[in-house]
Amino acid sequence: MIQLATLACFFLIVYLYVRHLKSSSRHLHLPPGPKKLPLLGNLFNVPTSLAWITYHKWCKELNTDIIHLSVAGMSIVVLDNIEAATELLEKRSHIYSGRPRLPMLSELMGYDFNVGFMQYGERWRKCRRLLHIAFPPDDSQRHHPQELNAAHNLLLRLLEDPENFMDHIKHMAAETIMSIAYGIEIKRNDDPYVTVAEQGNKAIAMVAVPGAFLVDTIPALKHVPDWMPFAGFKRKAKEWKKLALMASAMPFETTKQMIDDGSAVPSFVSYCLENSRAGDDPAFEESIIRDTAGTMYLAGADTTVAIIWSCILGLLTNPGALKKAQQEMDSVLGVGVLPEFGDQDSLPYVMAVVREAFRWRDVAPIAIPHYTAVEDVYNGYRIPAGSIVVANSWAMLHDETMYPEPFEFNPDRFIKDGKLNHAVRDPGHAAFGFGRRECPGRNMALSSVWITVASIMAAFDISKAVDKDGNTIEPSYEYLQDMICMPLPFKCSLKPRSKEIQRLIRC
Repeated sequence: MIQLATLACFFLIVYLYVRHLKSSSRHLHLPPGPKKLPLLGNLFNVPTSLAWITYHKWCKELNTDIIHLSVAGMSIVVLDNIEAATELLEKRSHIYSGRPRLPMLSELMGYDFNVGFMQYGERWRKCRRLLHIAFPPDDSQRHHPQELNAAHNLLLRLLEDPENFMDHIKHMAAETIMSIAYGIEIKRNDDPYVTVAEQGNKAIAMVAVPGAFLVDTIPALKHVPDWMPFAGFKRKAKEWKKLALMASAMPFETTKQMIDDGSAVPSFVSYCLENSRAGDDPAFEESIIRDTAGTMYLAGADTTVAIIWSCILGLLTNPGALKKAQQEMDSVLGVGVLPEFGDQDSLPYVMAVVREAFRWRDVAPIAIPHYTAVEDVYNGYRIPAGSIVVANSWAMLHDETMYPEPFEFNPDRFIKDGKLNHAVRDPGHAAFGFGRRECPGRNMALSSVWITVASIMAAFDISKAVDKDGNTIEPSYEYLQDMICMPLPFKCSLKPRSKEIQRLIRC
């Protein structure tokens, strides 16, 4: 009876709080924003590319950390600094953990299986529970063996074929996550599982940016016949839906077959399926396992690749940072010795390089949008129910008050007196999402990037490539600017630092 009374009091307080917000916010203004047209709002000036830069520019012009846009009646709220994001997406996560309806991506393309885009609810909670089994917050070392093995395999490929370093890094990321998620060994650069997932990620990147497809603003358009001239988006969606089904089903069915014939190695899917077949826990539903595993690969592969590519690009702009990291490793580990995870705490400058890689050219400049189902108030502004809430991670990671000269690749910003300077924010505060939608695999992502970057710097000198006449080939430093931002192909020189390190890599 006491528990029921407590529960009743709780719901009464919540109800009264919501009523208070509605009554007190009725006369409040919306957050400032660019000028709106009647009915259409910001339909013609909402950015569809480099949105994070435009959002930040508007915030600067209006001297605000929050702006409001309206696109044909759809309310969009942009949070431009960490204080606003923390207050709303972290402290009020109970009302900001939803995802907006994504007709193109989820309903037409079939990516509603992806936990990152999934609506907040029971299915999402089941998937997140399994993700916590895969990436327990209190066990960051669980996947170190697979990550270390993939990093060492990468070094061998870089030694034998340095020119195709970008492909080798993609292979390394795929090898790591496919081993952890499915127990599948990736041996070729043109592996079919990897190819399908890459194509699927490209489709997601094009579609998931708010405003990219009109059907996301006017969902009724999804019902127009496919043959109509302006229904090209539906024909694209049909092709991309095939990729979605293949990306989640192909490796999952392979692991099931390996379990049946006794050749499976321990993995997330094998563990979950064994528990499912034992019938010990109803949470281990096969479709939940399949969707969660599919999310693991789609979410982890491209992001890891983009960060490592950016790190190499950053080191090309700052050769001194590479020398400092190499000197630190030579001093602590010894010359010609490869780092291991146990060396992490004794190599602060290497960690500073990794942190700067996450910050400098952040992979997801605007995090996946949140959605609020109830009206709220922030700093005297009314946030309407049904608003899409966008966190401008790019602005947070390029805040010149925290990161002076933010567009320079400078790991020294994280170092003070030879140690990590904890007064400078770890970029993880904005690089992995917010609140209950924070990336559950952040510890694995950080450790995988750390061991890979540390191993490359320990083994190779990295410099700008030269042509046959000895002229320096300057990288373009251009990026594919989608939901996931990745460097466009560039060249660099990777030369082993010594004969000893070559022998160590080959053994």
